[in-house]
Amino acid sequence: MIRTVLPVEAEAVAGLMTRARSTYYPDGVPDADADWPARWRQAIERPDGQVLCAVRDARLTGIASFRTPRGAPAETVKLFQFHVDPDHWRAGVGTALHAACLEQWRADGKRTAVLEVHAGNHRAQAFYARQGWVRDPETPSGDDLHLNLRLSVTGE
Repeated sequence: MIRTVLPVEAEAVAGLMTRARSTYYPDGVPDADADWPARWRQAIERPDGQVLCAVRDARLTGIASFRTPRGAPAETVKLFQFHVDPDHWRAGVGTALHAACLEQWRADGKRTAVLEVHAGNHRAQAFYARQGWVRDPETPSGDDLHLNLRLSVTGE
């Protein structure tokens, strides 16, 4: 099941994010000492954004956070966070969650989606490529740690 995350689930979301990010940050997750539950609670409660989750057996198995970034055209959405619990990789969770994001973006009138992916996260890059994401020629990465990707929400 895919649904909107509830503020009370911020701690579970933070734990899932940390488990997922730990797989591609070999030297430790950046900002590991940050108050991630509070940050997620803010993201969940933002009136201009949305956080979706995948749930299996009453447990969060995937999360996706998105909104129109400040200064971007209204028809653009940015996928800020997209994580699947490593215990549920290759089980269709990411594909279902991504499909739900696309459905929501289309309903919201979005035409283009953008994201940054960690350059060392080859698993995520392959997943995004299977979903139709491509390198963003208009926005080259500003550092060596991330790649900018773009997706036509309308399929054009």
